[in-house]
Amino acid sequence: MEQRDLDLIAKIVDENAELKGLYEEHIQFEKILEKYESKPFLTPEEDLEVKELKKKKLAGKTEMMSLLEQYRKAEAN
Repeated sequence: MEQRDLDLIAKIVDENAELKGLYEEHIQFEKILEKYESKPFLTPEEDLEVKELKKKKLAGKTEMMSLLEQYRKAEAN
């Protein structure tokens, strides 16, 4: 995520409960994925979980970016 997006999230996260939830979930997924990435070997179950987490993280990021874009458009008007 770009710094300008992170700055905007920090600015409006307290105003938007949906954005706050998505951002907190995104951070949790990052932490879990970091733990898996630090392992030298993943079991097939762990590998599957990593793939699912990455999908969920991407879906959440897409939603966050959509909310940020809506906010930017409303701010520009």
